[in-house]
Amino acid sequence: MSWLWNNIVYLYAGLATIPVVPFLVVYLLGRTRGMERNKSIRLSMDVTTAFLLGIVATLLKERFGSNLGFYFIVLIMLIGAGLIGNAQNRIRGKVDTARIIRAVWRLSFFAMSFMYLVLMSLRLIAPV
Repeated sequence: MSWLWNNIVYLYAGLATIPVVPFLVVYLLGRTRGMERNKSIRLSMDVTTAFLLGIVATLLKERFGSNLGFYFIVLIMLIGAGLIGNAQNRIRGKVDTARIIRAVWRLSFFAMSFMYLVLMSLRLIAPV
């Protein structure tokens, strides 16, 4: 059983190292299965965010020497969810949890993509 777990961890680590690979794989699979272009891109963003979460947390850990990178990202996501939920409550008078989660997850894709580019560039230019 540990063999299976170790292989899953190595597969995740390999795909998280270069997150454009899972993005392209999911996008191309979606397109070949007849999914619309925009829907395929959204699905690719959703899947890739999970990989970006891992690699950005690891890069933050390497850069700053603290294990709090993952928790910092989750904290920012929770603060974003609270702000979006508050705005939704003020505008509509009710909160749609599914829309909040989807919005935070997709906004996290863009934020972590930017952080990935910055942190990976720093790692390549000035290794710790």
